[in-house]
Amino acid sequence: MIRLEVLQGQDKGRVLETSEDTISIGRAPGNTLVLGDWHISGEHGTIQVRSDQFTYRDLRSTNGSIVLRGEERIGVDEDRNWETALQSGDRLLLGDREQPVLLSFASSESPDRARVMAVRSVDQIVEVEGKALRNPEELKNLHAALKRIGGALDLEEVLDEVADALFELVPKATHVTVVLQDDDGHHVPMTTRVRGQKANTEPVPITRSVFRKVIAERASVLAANAVEEVAQTESIMGAHILSTMGVPLWKGDRIIGVLQVDNRSSPGIFRERDLDMVTLLSAQASLAVANARLHRQVQMQAEAARKENTYLKAKERKRFDHIVGDSSAMRAVFDQLAKVVDTRVTVLIEGETGTGKELVASSIHYQSKRRDKLFVAQNCAALPETLLESELYGHKKGSFTGADQDKKGLFEIADGGTLFLDEVTEMPLTLQSKLLRVLQEGEIRPVGGSKTKNVNVRIVAATNRNLDEEVKGGRFREDLYYRLKVFPLRLPPLRERREDIPLLAGFFLERYCQEMGKPIGGFGQQAMELLQSYKWPGNVRELENEVQRLVIQIDPHGFVMPDHLSPRIRQVENLLDRIGPRKGTLKDMVEQVEKWILVEALREHGGNKSATAKTLGITREGLHKKLSKFGM
Repeated sequence: MIRLEVLQGQDKGRVLETSEDTISIGRAPGNTLVLGDWHISGEHGTIQVRSDQFTYRDLRSTNGSIVLRGEERIGVDEDRNWETALQSGDRLLLGDREQPVLLSFASSESPDRARVMAVRSVDQIVEVEGKALRNPEELKNLHAALKRIGGALDLEEVLDEVADALFELVPKATHVTVVLQDDDGHHVPMTTRVRGQKANTEPVPITRSVFRKVIAERASVLAANAVEEVAQTESIMGAHILSTMGVPLWKGDRIIGVLQVDNRSSPGIFRERDLDMVTLLSAQASLAVANARLHRQVQMQAEAARKENTYLKAKERKRFDHIVGDSSAMRAVFDQLAKVVDTRVTVLIEGETGTGKELVASSIHYQSKRRDKLFVAQNCAALPETLLESELYGHKKGSFTGADQDKKGLFEIADGGTLFLDEVTEMPLTLQSKLLRVLQEGEIRPVGGSKTKNVNVRIVAATNRNLDEEVKGGRFREDLYYRLKVFPLRLPPLRERREDIPLLAGFFLERYCQEMGKPIGGFGQQAMELLQSYKWPGNVRELENEVQRLVIQIDPHGFVMPDHLSPRIRQVENLLDRIGPRKGTLKDMVEQVEKWILVEALREHGGNKSATAKTLGITREGLHKKLSKFGM
């Protein structure tokens, strides 16, 4: 149990008591401890509870963090990789240095006072083997178990085999928890198995007092009747563990994990013979875990090479290789682009903010015969009417205050090339009529000028609004509407092309890693699943900004994990919250969820049943049966 108390600051007196493994601190509402002080960052820092220690990590906050340990001040800065170990009794000084927020930190778990019944050093394996292997039946069972463990390659398979072997060799064991060391050197509970259950359960918090002894002495530890022998520490009492063994997994001189074997039925069950058997098993388990991790690394590297090869081959086939996307929605966009690049027609690109309209417009130019001339872009919402007119058509000296010389407009500058008018619906009605004349006659007249000039400019316009509604509302000229919408091109929002998110995220990760000279390992599976689940209202631009922030935040060679992501992405709305099924029987609630999924899938594919069935992994006939079942 962790206890945080605000000793100084706007929220002075607030107390947080929690048993969560990760405690987030900041001004944003989604944090575990929300602090209202102006100088506290939205995501200021986190406290992480590891199996063997507590760690405070500053999330690159604006005003920083300091750990106070007695008279010592520990700055959590870049030299410390933005994190430091915490001890019960430490204080956290957050934000502004003159008027900081001051927090007290305390852990209610007792210190290590374990009086264990037996200890076996990993260096005593030969002696252990001599004592443990006297029973032929036990020798037979151990040999079979070691053979199964040695034959497993996948890490999850290895852990399952280890748990099965422990249940077989230690009849009184009721729970087995496997703890492994991660890339940062922390020991993290990976899985817990319960006797009689094949499926893994949520990892049980390990017994820290025993765990520390295992790590410190590189030895197996037996605590019989743990409630008495381990001084009733919180982790034991909370899990109702009555007897426990902690056994190390090692590779050379490094402890790479710990096996915790518990009995939760009656006290005093485990004996030294059980400890010897588990210690002997751990030698093969250590080797199997190390090999499985190596096997996984080789697989990941092979998969990365395969994806890179596939991507490069696909890139060679595309004319629009600098636009990242391989979804059906983007392939349809590529097909449309291929048809229009070498024509003179005006293109209207429609799409939400951040979908990449300017990128597509530049692609149209650089893939066309006009590529040797200029591509010029102007956001029509960025300037007031008078300045926008001068920017587009130019002006003559003396035509208005400040016009001290002639100036060419963008139409004249882009002569022979392409002019991209972004947010064209923001153009005032008076300028819309002048744009219509350019499209009809190919003529421009500078502000204050008396002569017209002929220009050969291809117009590519873009808008994030519904142009039909703008015309109906009288905000956009109907005649200009028909001139612009010769070849409309709709860019799908990112939520309609979720399968492109891994490609885009990888693309941006590589770009910013090169830009900052900082190698990042990649995205963890859970983090990528969260990225693909998020709705991305800001579309590709928002994803790019998120990846750029991640590259800044993550340590070199690290992997993107869920806790690195922004709160708005980590806290993706729960599926059941969005569906809102009415309470009832399990069958009724499952049917409501299934119906919602069918409706969403049909909507995403515009009612195309073949595409919907393919996405859902069922046949078209199967889809028809499900639709009939729900009267759809």
